[in-house]
This record gives sequence, C-alpha cells and structure tokens, in this order.
Amino acid sequence: MSPENTDVAEWPLRADGRLEDWPPAPAGEQELFNRLRRLCEEGLEISARIDAGRSGTWHSFVPADYESVLRALMDIRGRGGRFLELGSATGVIAIMADLLGFDSYGIEIAPELVTEARNLASRFDSDAKFVAGSYIPGDYKFVSATGDTRMGAVGVGEAAYADLRFELADFDWVYAYPWPGEAEILVDVMKQRGAPGAHLLLHGYTGGIEFTPVS
Repeated sequence: MSPENTDVAEWPLRADGRLEDWPPAPAGEQELFNRLRRLCEEGLEISARIDAGRSGTWHSFVPADYESVLRALMDIRGRGGRFLELGSATGVIAIMADLLGFDSYGIEIAPELVTEARNLASRFDSDAKFVAGSYIPGDYKFVSATGDTRMGAVGVGEAAYADLRFELADFDWVYAYPWPGEAEILVDVMKQRGAPGAHLLLHGYTGGIEFTPVS
C-alpha cells in the first residue's frame, strides 16, 4: 500500500526487513511454511527496492504484518473458498492465500505493481491472479455517517472487476490493508456489494486482523 500525500508519521514500519514473529509450522507442513517465509522475505525485499526508487512525492511503501496475516489465514484455511486482496501491491498476501489452498485474486491500481505481483507469483509457482484497476465497483456511491461523500484515493480509477471476471459478491474472503480513514468505506462497500456470509478481513494499521461478516 502506498497512497500519495498520506500522513504515516505514526505508522509502524517493519525494522530492517525482518520477519520477527514467524509462527511455527503445523506438523507435516514445515516445507510449506519455509516456502511462505521465503515469499514474505522476498516481498519485503521488493518493498525496499520500490522505496529506494521513489522520487520523494510518495510516502514509504508499508508492507503488511505478514505473520499476523498468515495466522488469520491458517484460522480459516479449512473453510477454503475464493479470496480477494484489495490493493494487492506486490501480491504477497494473495499468493500466500493461494499457497494455502484458496482460489486467490488481487486487484491493484498501479500497473507496475501488478507486474511485480505476477512475476512474484510465477517465481513461487502460484496460481494467484492479478488485475490492474480500482477495487471500488463502478456504480458504488459512498456516504459517510456524517454525509461526507469524499473517497480520496480509494475512489480513483476504473473498476477492475470486468478484467477479473468476477464481481465482489463472488468472493468468500476479502482482505484489505487500509490507510487510516478508509476502513469505513471498505466496510460499506462490502455491505452494499459483498455476498451475504462473506467476510472482510481488515488489517489494522497498529497490527492484527479484524474479521467483519457481511450481513
């Protein structure tokens, strides 16, 4: 995630690109967990490379807390289903979900990041699929509890669902790592366009994954 002109002064950045709280592998799955760790480590390396090439008009690229996401995915792994990462960036989360057995997809507004994600998926023999565009459905209108209709960077771009060949309502699990202030929009999008019984997995900017069911 890397939106322009966003205050990230208190955002918890990963120190030195390390995975500091990697969970232990379940019995018989050490090889898979080693592969997942290599994926996340490469994702952190890609994030660092992207940051190094920035012109200074964008804030630091903030990778997810991969360990927390892995734990959350392990908790729902047995239920399977179709998984969508909103704002998939380098694709690590969607690829992780694919390697854990989900039918996994990602939408990312920046075409160059879609290329990074597709290349990373290829290197890890992943079937996760990525498309460029907005994850906000084209006919969606946001109105906050106070009547505000502004959506900021979330509302920019043409919806990607036609290229994805699925609608938002076709997904069982929808993951997002929103910037502060965007979570309300994502919850509302899921209420309006998500499938009943689906879940929104929101990555908190102070850590942890919140599961929000769609009613």
